[in-house]
Amino acid sequence: MKITAIKSHVLRCDMPEELGYSQQHYTQRTAHLVEVSTDEGVTGWGECFGPGNIALANKGIVEQVIAPMLLGTDALARDAAWHKVYNLTRDHGQKGMSMQALSGVDIALWDIAGKVASQPVYNLIGGAHSADVPCYGYGMMLRRESVQELAARFRDEAANIRDMGFAATKMKIGLGPKEDVVLATAVRKGVGDDFPFMADANHAYTTSDAFYVGRALGELGAYWFEEPIAPEDHAGYRELRAGLDVNISGGEAEFGRWGWKTLLESRGLDIAQPEVCGLGGISEYLRVLALCHANFTPVVNHVWGSAISVATNLQLLAAMPPMPGGLHPWEAMLEFDTTENRFRDELLEEPLNIQSQVKATGRVAIPSGPGLGVTPDRDFIEHYKVA
Repeated sequence: MKITAIKSHVLRCDMPEELGYSQQHYTQRTAHLVEVSTDEGVTGWGECFGPGNIALANKGIVEQVIAPMLLGTDALARDAAWHKVYNLTRDHGQKGMSMQALSGVDIALWDIAGKVASQPVYNLIGGAHSADVPCYGYGMMLRRESVQELAARFRDEAANIRDMGFAATKMKIGLGPKEDVVLATAVRKGVGDDFPFMADANHAYTTSDAFYVGRALGELGAYWFEEPIAPEDHAGYRELRAGLDVNISGGEAEFGRWGWKTLLESRGLDIAQPEVCGLGGISEYLRVLALCHANFTPVVNHVWGSAISVATNLQLLAAMPPMPGGLHPWEAMLEFDTTENRFRDELLEEPLNIQSQVKATGRVAIPSGPGLGVTPDRDFIEHYKVA
């Protein structure tokens, strides 16, 4: 079975309202899908991490750099394909957009392999440890409002996410140390004393300011403090982990097994958050997962993007072995963006309907069809395609 075409589909739409996090505000949503075709009519789908113009740049890498390397090669030789592309692009980017582009292609090749074998991806990995997974809902995005207005909205939104049936919730922070403490206090009031909440700074802080925020999060009983400082600052992560009570999480901006090896050896993470659509795809994710578990670091995947990303992560969560294991094992959760996302909710011929699943059972079922177990609606793609 030979690869005959590799195409990118960059989708874009206006959002109903402006949202933000510590780095920027935005009014449009983007998704970058990758379609790999074969001479036997089997098609695979993947996704590349990266919004906005990053997606357009990654489209060029997928179609102008990676595709010429793989056209005519065996579509089932996905590990050989991965290393061929990585080795030929190594001099130009062991991290960043070249790895994001490779991720989408690799995921599509895994989708093809599952379809050929008539098996879900989780069976190709080794089998499902669970038929469903818990799910946490993130929201509480930053807006151009006063701290008092944000705090009132965060309190109510956090309570609403709890009442929707999610296992936990996550807020955005990064306004400033004192302002963030006000917002986190409001979220704790909104969800009550026992409901888990997490805070994501998107690497907004210096180590000293992160200590100030982290101490407050610890006193409030937050479950984790996500990306408190720049992802390159491994020593800072180690200091924060040693000095704070709240769990330190991160890793969404790390790429490949070599970057993850260094990150894990620094001992700066309580919880690892690999991004499969960015770090190198499913092939590299599995190597990173093995490294995390070899370092006794629990994994909660970072999930951002369309229904393809969500389906990919559901396959991986199903196949993730418990760490460390036991009669009542610690469970990784699916990350779910509770803001409007039509590229997740309307992309598929048969929607995942995650919100309704969570409301009914508090958990999300793993798609059991071949490959990723989902099929995009081509009419939907054409309607929102910009490149």
